[in-house]
Amino acid sequence: MASDGFRPLDEKSLVEYIKATPSLSSKLGNPLDDLQIKEVGDGNLNFVYIVIGHSGSLVIKQALPYIRCIGESWPMTKERAYFEAITLKEHGHLCPAHVPEVYHFDRTMSLIGMRYLEPPHIILRKGLIAGIEYPLLAEHISEYMARTLFFTSLLHRTTTEHKRAVAEFCGNVELCRLTEQVVFSDPYKVSQYNHWTSPYLDGDAEAVREDNTLKLEVAELKSMFCERAQALIHGDLHTGSVMVTRDSTQVIDPEFAFYGPMGYDVGAFVGNLILAFFAQDGHADPQNDRKAYKDWILRTIDETWNLFHKKFTALWDKHKDGSGEAYLPEIYNNPQLQLLVKQKYMKDLFHDTLGFGAAKMIRRIVGVAHVEDFESITDAGYRADCERRALDFAKMLLKERRKFQGIADVISAIQKVHT
Repeated sequence: MASDGFRPLDEKSLVEYIKATPSLSSKLGNPLDDLQIKEVGDGNLNFVYIVIGHSGSLVIKQALPYIRCIGESWPMTKERAYFEAITLKEHGHLCPAHVPEVYHFDRTMSLIGMRYLEPPHIILRKGLIAGIEYPLLAEHISEYMARTLFFTSLLHRTTTEHKRAVAEFCGNVELCRLTEQVVFSDPYKVSQYNHWTSPYLDGDAEAVREDNTLKLEVAELKSMFCERAQALIHGDLHTGSVMVTRDSTQVIDPEFAFYGPMGYDVGAFVGNLILAFFAQDGHADPQNDRKAYKDWILRTIDETWNLFHKKFTALWDKHKDGSGEAYLPEIYNNPQLQLLVKQKYMKDLFHDTLGFGAAKMIRRIVGVAHVEDFESITDAGYRADCERRALDFAKMLLKERRKFQGIADVISAIQKVHT
């Protein structure tokens, strides 16, 4: 046992832990001696256990003091569990329909007990690979992003409230530094952790490392990521951090949360949908060419941004005379000025979204951690063709993001690349 009281739990010791913790045992029902426990942590960082009892179920997530997929050679703070837990609670308060409830948090053990998202919930990324349509996805994810981003920003909060919250989340520095490294640095230099579909993409990876314009744009995004405390962002809102059914959307795993640029969250989700689009040809077969499904993905991208824009600005209108100190009513005191402010804010947020989305795409092709959308394409040559189209589009989008006036322009650009 570590001197700080932390110890990694296995299936046996987890049972004893649950028995000693009423907030967990009460969710499972008696007797507690025949609990079904399954370790399902397929992520990069943590242990995740599904626990099913006589009359209930839950999930236990425990952070390790290193990156699980690499090992003890890459240490990582266990304190990320604290930031994940308080973000789940904060975002859950703001958007309870789309964030699983937290039952228990143990800071010493870096352990969270929360609602088990029972089948047929699956990770969204796996659903996208399987070609499953989710008719409410754009509606739900736009609601989550609009509410969590608006209500934790200065559009709704006083500067005093905001600075207090920013100060607390500055403690999640290691996870922020990990993002800074793997998203904004490693893909653009020689790094021991980078890999790609070699030899097919060797030239493409080198081209990224030698693209001066790309590097200038990435530097601007990195600066924004590090310096702009706009709202409490999830920090890792890709399609692997969302669990879905046809009528449920649940956002999980906010351990990278901190006060950062809103466009990083929106961009991460949109960028991962674009990756899913470019991967579809690798999952097509004679029975299903995936053309209709690609059209659905593009519609979902379009609807996600447009619904987010609509809901975010509606919240702004509703609370414009509230406590938010970004635009004081006695200064921004006429409808014309209020409209100008809103248009400028949303235009900047749109371009931030495109930039961050593109950066997330690039890192998933030539950086350390890739996506199953591409990795599950078994033919390496065909996989590389799909990845190259995505990479070329992402580079263009990052460099030319300010030329796009709306999401329809982005959809058109994807369609042109793909035909």
